[in-house]
Amino acid sequence: MELEKLQEVIAGILNVDPREITENTTFLDDLGADSLDVYQIIMGIEDAFQIEIPAEKAERITTVGEAVELIKSSRE
Repeated sequence: MELEKLQEVIAGILNVDPREITENTTFLDDLGADSLDVYQIIMGIEDAFQIEIPAEKAERITTVGEAVELIKSSRE
């Protein structure tokens, strides 16, 4: 569930096909996101999942899978 919702958030910000986004997809290398894009994705995650992601954790996210794990751990 988290992955599908996250795919929609990322696709909306980066204008990519959500079906191309997997847990192994990297934000910088695979999606070509820059630091502003990543910031917008983090804000989108916070809004979509009603969670708050500390900056020090957000800085360490490099793949979609890591973002999914962070979302899951934030909801526990």
